Amino acid sequence: MAANISRIKINASKQKVWDTLTKAEFVKLWQYGSKLQTTWEVGSSIRFVTEWEDKIFEQWGTVLEFTPTEKLRYSLFAPRPELEDRPENYFEMIYTLSSDNEQTLLEITQEDKRPNAVQESEQGEENPILQMLKQIAETN
Repeated sequence: MAANISRIKINASKQKVWDTLTKAEFVKLWQYGSKLQTTWEVGSSIRFVTEWEDKIFEQWGTVLEFTPTEKLRYSLFAPRPELEDRPENYFEMIYTLSSDNEQTLLEITQEDKRPNAVQESEQGEENPILQMLKQIAETN
């Protein structure tokens, strides 16, 4: 299993970071224009729909944990030609927020048990997606 971790400190309250992670209008800004579809109820579906170069890409899964301003966890299936939509081909996304003085520390973990999962080095400030997420949380 690969457990890829990203961490970033954000100059915003946990509530603002939480909103950036869970509100569709903000997710769209840092997730490549993805339209988020979910009720955030544990056990409910979650779907990301992205249009790119006149093609539609979708990822879907299930909300597994939703503890406001603390922790968010969901499973996700990212279709590829060689993968069937089966439980063993899903990965989990886990977002954990904690306070660090006046900042919020966001830790994102992708737990991946899929075939050919790649273990990557920890990421942080240099990651452009995290930079965008940070910018949105700090300015909204």
